[in-house]
Amino acid sequence: MTRKTFSRTRPYAAGHRQAFRASDLTQALGFLFLGACIAFALFFLGSILYFVIVRGAPAISWEFLTSVPRRAMTQGGVAPAIVGTFYLTLGAIAFALPLGLACAIYLTEYSPKTILVNIIRLSIANLAGIPSIVFGLFGFAVFVKVFGFGVSILSGSLTLGIMALPGIISASQEAILAVPQSYKEASLALGATHWQTIARVVLPSSLPGILTGVILNVGRVAGETAAILFTAATFYTRGYPNSIFSEVMALPYHIYALMTEGTHPESQTLIAYGSSLILLSLVLAVSALAIILRQRQRRVYGS
Repeated sequence: MTRKTFSRTRPYAAGHRQAFRASDLTQALGFLFLGACIAFALFFLGSILYFVIVRGAPAISWEFLTSVPRRAMTQGGVAPAIVGTFYLTLGAIAFALPLGLACAIYLTEYSPKTILVNIIRLSIANLAGIPSIVFGLFGFAVFVKVFGFGVSILSGSLTLGIMALPGIISASQEAILAVPQSYKEASLALGATHWQTIARVVLPSSLPGILTGVILNVGRVAGETAAILFTAATFYTRGYPNSIFSEVMALPYHIYALMTEGTHPESQTLIAYGSSLILLSLVLAVSALAIILRQRQRRVYGS
């Protein structure tokens, strides 16, 4: 009896081992493919960083960072462009973040399940795919001409803020929906209102995901050229902006102007690469700060 039972279980054990080996092989191939994709992406990222650093590092100096352009932008520094980029990015995020977060809260917590709401969600998704030059023309027609803001920090910030809205809304929606339902139920069971639950439970728990959306959009906003071409940027200025209605130099447009309209390419090309390195460093610094804040928030709320 024991021998028969043993003989019957041997084919099953052998088949089980074969299936186990096949699954191990599939898993190993999957991990190999994922590792190759990561290495491929890191290779190109490292290549870009190496290229920009090697070409731009010789131009970096304290004078380059703190002085204004001189001699038709063949000497001096890019301080006005750094300040202008900072103002435009800060203004865009200050406009887009509250508005995008409010839209996300409405769509996830208050909106009825109707066709109109689905159309709104589809429109937000389509808005993210509109070319930046179209946003620039819209900002020129509406903010510069109709509202009369002129070519200024305000017009550029509003245009860039509209560009950043779809990404912030989508990221905020995903972050809010990822909050466990039990958190909300526990808050409501303790007597909190719906809004108190959102403000004191949902938003703090979803803040890491919201910051992720902000990180991605800061990089996009800071590096945009077409959107500020008609709304905020000027080719050359020796001074700094003194109000939100001042036109400004910006690093992306400064790089574009030096490489396409510069009359002294032998010296202006080096300045363009130095400006590219500064822009890349600013984006990475802001992203690193947001990542640190996100990690702290995750440790506090365990999400």
